[in-house]
Amino acid sequence: MTDTIQTVGIIGAGFMGSQIASRAAIFGYRVKIYDSVPQALESSPNTIAFFTDNYFQRDGVSGDPKETTKRITFHNSLEDALDGVDFIVEAVTENLEVKKAVFSQIDRIAKENALIATNSSSLPVSRIEDAVARKDKVINTHFYSPIADLYFVDIVRGNRTSQKTLDKTVSWIKSIKCMPLVAKKECIGFVFNRVWHAARRDALKAWAEDYADFKDIDRAWRLFTGMLLGPFGIMDYIGLDVVYSVQNLYYEESGDPYLKPPQALKDMVDRGDLGMKTGKGFYTWPNPECLSPDFLKVDNDV
Repeated sequence: MTDTIQTVGIIGAGFMGSQIASRAAIFGYRVKIYDSVPQALESSPNTIAFFTDNYFQRDGVSGDPKETTKRITFHNSLEDALDGVDFIVEAVTENLEVKKAVFSQIDRIAKENALIATNSSSLPVSRIEDAVARKDKVINTHFYSPIADLYFVDIVRGNRTSQKTLDKTVSWIKSIKCMPLVAKKECIGFVFNRVWHAARRDALKAWAEDYADFKDIDRAWRLFTGMLLGPFGIMDYIGLDVVYSVQNLYYEESGDPYLKPPQALKDMVDRGDLGMKTGKGFYTWPNPECLSPDFLKVDNDV
């Protein structure tokens, strides 16, 4: 653990917030997790247990998952969740007004020297920082899922983020055995997400404009990169509602028609086919075809 950060607060007990909570607890931090939605708090312990158990099952990793999860407490009161917290990660829906409202609440309740981070995958901190008085203590820490495999984190300052805040954040990210990717200056997409956006955008266009089957794109990607999932499997994992919101932000920011997310993706979101979290997206979960041993086999009869 870092000397100045002992207790971490997670605002949002969803899929990503629960993963961040698990990661922090694994490396010794006390974690307090809050959500205003009772169902999210009820399901969060199972998500945390899954990722914690998965981490300790890896080769060369030792520890007791049960002892780890004891360091995590769950709260339906924001005041209780922020009491004594040193570092706060907001992991709510990817909506600017919602995030600003949450940051404003945190700023009023959290102790004076607490740092506030957003896990936004696309929204610059400069668009959120007006909601708080402690503008020097806000920063973006964008985690990727699953953290155990994609253990790098985009770190982005706002207009007023201090060097001290950046340094403490980088130290904390390293303390949970994640790789900090520090953006030299603020931009949409940050560091790696900017690169991933380009691949995702053109994969979606090739599928939506009927140039290629999404499964073939995933097969080629997996063979080329050695990754477990291709772009469409990854998008299912992230959540297609999140993917659509992020892609749409790039479009609204630039006004470039080429960046507009395809209607076919919006249709899936409107139907509630959001990927792994709803059981159906491009693939059917929890046993998607893309993870089958046969997915990359060559049919010799073809």
